[in-house]
Amino acid sequence: MNAAVFRNSLSVIGAALALSACSIFSSAPTIKPAPLETFTPSIAGRVVWNSQVESLGFPLSVVARGEQFVVAGGDGVVQGLQASTGATLWRSEPVGKLAAGVGSDGRFAAVVTRGNELVVLDAGKPLWRKPLNSPVFAAPLVAGERVFVLTVDRAVLAFDALDGRRLWDLRRPGEPLTLSQPGVIAAYKDTLVVGQGPRLAGVDPLRGTLRWEANVANPRGTNEVERLADLVAPMHRQGELLCARAFQSAVGCVNAERGSMLWSRNNAGRQGVSGDADFVIGADASDRISAWKIANGDVAWTAEQFTQRKLSAPLVVGATVVFGDYEGYVHFLARDSGKTLLRLPTDGSEITVAPVAIGNTVLVVTRKGGLYAMRPQ
Repeated sequence: MNAAVFRNSLSVIGAALALSACSIFSSAPTIKPAPLETFTPSIAGRVVWNSQVESLGFPLSVVARGEQFVVAGGDGVVQGLQASTGATLWRSEPVGKLAAGVGSDGRFAAVVTRGNELVVLDAGKPLWRKPLNSPVFAAPLVAGERVFVLTVDRAVLAFDALDGRRLWDLRRPGEPLTLSQPGVIAAYKDTLVVGQGPRLAGVDPLRGTLRWEANVANPRGTNEVERLADLVAPMHRQGELLCARAFQSAVGCVNAERGSMLWSRNNAGRQGVSGDADFVIGADASDRISAWKIANGDVAWTAEQFTQRKLSAPLVVGATVVFGDYEGYVHFLARDSGKTLLRLPTDGSEITVAPVAIGNTVLVVTRKGGLYAMRPQ
């Protein structure tokens, strides 16, 4: 395992002993990155609006709901922005420095503070807050008037969104080590889906009981560090298939109706994946991009023009796949070949958040807190 990844990404669970004092957000690569390629843009695109939040020192997830993006800054200000114009629809007062955020269903929004409190807002107004016993790096999931939290030790907690009542918690034998970066927590129909180590688990959201689980990876190694294979966000959902990355191990797809593994392919990467009806796409630890056929896991194409550029997690939108890099460039590639189609700059700082989209508007967030809405044409 790359030593820098180990220093920046791991936490020991148990005895409160941390292996790392560093942020999960990495600095510029220590290995020389590939230079920006020379190419002729084959599609048009531009920044249609930009805004600013306080710089990010925590793992942020941006939520796309209806016609609004829900975002949070490091100071704990949560806001809803009109996707087409960037206009502020609502804005909260600071709720405290954040450790994780934000999750939202369009009405309720949830974040976790550095003081380890879960804070829930209703239309931007603080509704309640509850202390948590374990650190949280994944944004809470808000669904069905409930708030679900995945802690660093991979316990799952459920709260009533209206009054903060704790409804249940699911604690299972944990892994000796887990990642201090966002894990997988999502919804599939009436099932809560969470990553627990290398396993994807389907949970009854009303009772907190396990419905099924499937291994995305089968970690091997001579020690606990080498066997670390936590599932990392984001995950791709296509119909009944849920596709995810196991850290430094594999990419695989699970059939959520049967709770069974469809396929798994070795691929040592750190960031989550995206996809569509045909492909699952992600970059490995050296930023070599691969596209796997979603039906069987066969490699459809690979692209190596961005090696060591510290790529963000991807987003597949229409005929393009979007990656950000450590210098703040946003790259639009052909989703069926990996060919670079367009490159747009931001503020020069790392794209730390997986891009999200509403319609053909793509939003990226930089480490400095820059919000850039882009529209490829």
